[in-house]
Amino acid sequence: MCKGLAALPTACLKSAKDIKHKQVFLRFLIQKRDPQAADKKLIKEKTETAAAAKSIPTPAEVKQWKKSFNHVISSKTGRTVFTNFLRSEFSEENMEFWVACEDYKKSEPSKLASRAQQLYQQHVEADAPSEVNLDAATREETRRNLENACPTCFNGAQKMIYTLMERDSYRRFLTTKLIQDLCRTQTSRRD
Repeated sequence: MCKGLAALPTACLKSAKDIKHKQVFLRFLIQKRDPQAADKKLIKEKTETAAAAKSIPTPAEVKQWKKSFNHVISSKTGRTVFTNFLRSEFSEENMEFWVACEDYKKSEPSKLASRAQQLYQQHVEADAPSEVNLDAATREETRRNLENACPTCFNGAQKMIYTLMERDSYRRFLTTKLIQDLCRTQTSRRD
C-alpha cells in the first residue's frame, strides 16, 4: 500500500522538485522564443507609457473613473493608466485580451477564422503565452465557438475577464497612490 510522499527518500523529492523547476523554466524560455515580438512589445509599452504621461487625465475624467469600471475602460487614457496598473500586478494580459476581443469584433468576415485562432492561441488556450484566467467551462465553450468563428465567439470569455478586472483589479486600482494623488490634485485645484 502507498504511504505517500513521506515514504520517499528526501533525495527523490529534491530531484522531483528540480525537474519541476526545470520544466517551468523551459516553458518560460519557449514562450519567450521570439525576440522580435518581445522587442515590439517593449516598444509598444514605452509608447503607451509616453502617451499616458502626455495625456494627463482631467479631474472630471478621474472622477468618472471612480464611479465605475466602465468609465475607465471606455476612456483611452483610462485604459492606458489601468493597463500600467495591471502591468504592476503582472496581469496586463487581461486588458490585452479584452482589447483584442474588441478589435476582433470589428474584423472583416473573411478574416474572422484566422484572427479567432490567433486570439485563442495567444490568450485562451491552456499554457498560452498571455493566458487569461478562465474557468474550464468558458475555455471549452470558447474552443467550440472557433468551429464557426463569428464576431461574438469570444463574448463569454471577454465578459468573464471584464468581470474579473472589475471586481478584483479595479478595486485595488482605486486605492493606488496615483488615483489618490490625482484626486488630491483635483481638490487642491478647487481651493
